[in-house]
Amino acid sequence: MKLQALSLLILYSALVALPQVRPAKILAVYAFPGKSHFMMHTALIRELIQNGHQVTMIAAFSLASQQLGSNYTELLIEPVYDFWHDVKLNFGVQHLFDLTRMNNYDFLKMLEIIGLKTTEHALRQPHVQALIHARQTEGVFDLLLAEQFYQEAFLALAHKYKIPIVTTSTLGYENHMSQMMGLITPWSFVPHGFMPFTDRMSFMERVRNTYVSLYEDLDRLFNYFPKMDAITELYFGPVLAEVPKVRHMETQISVMLLNSHAPLTTARPTVDAMVPVGGMHIYPPKPLPMDMQSFLDAATDGAIYFSLGSNVQSKEMPAHMLQLFLKVFGSMKQRVLWKFEDDSIGQLPPNVMIRKWLPQADILAHPNIKVFITHGGLFGTQEGVHYAVPMLGIPFYCDQHLNMNKAVLGGYAISLHFQSITEQLLRHSLLQLIENASYAENVQRVSRIFRDRPLPPRRSAVYWIEYVIRHKGAPHMRSAGLDLRWYQFYLLDVISFVAAVGLAVLLLLLLALRLLRGSGKKHSKSKSH
Repeated sequence: MKLQALSLLILYSALVALPQVRPAKILAVYAFPGKSHFMMHTALIRELIQNGHQVTMIAAFSLASQQLGSNYTELLIEPVYDFWHDVKLNFGVQHLFDLTRMNNYDFLKMLEIIGLKTTEHALRQPHVQALIHARQTEGVFDLLLAEQFYQEAFLALAHKYKIPIVTTSTLGYENHMSQMMGLITPWSFVPHGFMPFTDRMSFMERVRNTYVSLYEDLDRLFNYFPKMDAITELYFGPVLAEVPKVRHMETQISVMLLNSHAPLTTARPTVDAMVPVGGMHIYPPKPLPMDMQSFLDAATDGAIYFSLGSNVQSKEMPAHMLQLFLKVFGSMKQRVLWKFEDDSIGQLPPNVMIRKWLPQADILAHPNIKVFITHGGLFGTQEGVHYAVPMLGIPFYCDQHLNMNKAVLGGYAISLHFQSITEQLLRHSLLQLIENASYAENVQRVSRIFRDRPLPPRRSAVYWIEYVIRHKGAPHMRSAGLDLRWYQFYLLDVISFVAAVGLAVLLLLLLALRLLRGSGKKHSKSKSH
């Protein structure tokens, strides 16, 4: 207890000693209608307001229930854009379980379509139009806070109001951030975020990783950026003397807050302006509803928590797979708490409880939870690690494969391909996670690393936002690599120069040898005469 009190005193002293900033006026743009993304956004907005800042937020979902007070102004995007409808329409997806069959190129195309459509939907909103066409701009805002997820047109608001930019990435690190932040990401050991690899890649995996990473970079530059530039020009052209290109606006970002933290991501080169704050959405656990509390308390053999997140819904699971899961769950001693979005599931085994919505982090904090069946989303993975719960991953798309592969490599998870699951495989995997003590030991070790930080993640995020405001955009943190042309950045000019010099020296040597050989022949001929 004395040690704990000392630790709290040291933390309090550190927080008090942090430099203070005057209450700032922050314009936040979180226009992407992904519910899971808002877990990070909500935590950050609440923390900023609690620190005295005023936040005006362009929001896809209302935070009115958070009771944020008079320092919060909400510009709600209505209606919520149904981007999954576009996915099903453009890619022939019947339900989201089919996404496991989508290749990486179609998935990148899908994200670009979603980004372009949701961005334009938000820009058309009357509240957003009022911000764009406002005549008074000086001193209205001190900072633009924006999500880094296919919403680049909104960065033009920073040019409109002449304010610095802090972005947040809910996916954590992504390879294309190299060009945004001025560093080189080695594709030899840093896997692309959508590839099912780890940082220990075979030769052929490195070939595939290089190809996909290069494909994304070139596709963004020559296909996606021109489309987003056209949208930016359409909506900001009437009010800006010169509408900046997306490629230029991205290089003006002062700090990027990343939903990531060791050891849940690959160790890689980075710059000071890329700040990992993964776990911002995790708060001390709250009491569970009485029925759930009783259900888990009575789980003398332990309990399994099952959720596929907010996008992939269990109610859309093919009927034969649903029966497979129910049969396996019913055969086990453990109780199962399952996020299932339809009450008409039919007869349930007595050890299974379903609810349309579940307080996930609070459930994972319960000591009787032995396994977390997850789709491998970053927020859920962080919660599982924070509360040291071994995981059975069933990844479907995006970074979920990478997250689960990292967990498997760390020894605290088993990952299954949804279409390949059988009764025997599911039962065996669950029993392995419950009965093999190494999984629990490994996740406890990883949990200790994940929680060991100089500052709590929300406090760290606010510190860097205030840092950017205090130092007028913190230009000293900007990498000089952003001012180089691409061939200079990758040293292609230097390599070409060295190659040219080397070639010139070689040619001179060959010429000298030829002249010497010719001279020798002449000398031998003169002697023979």
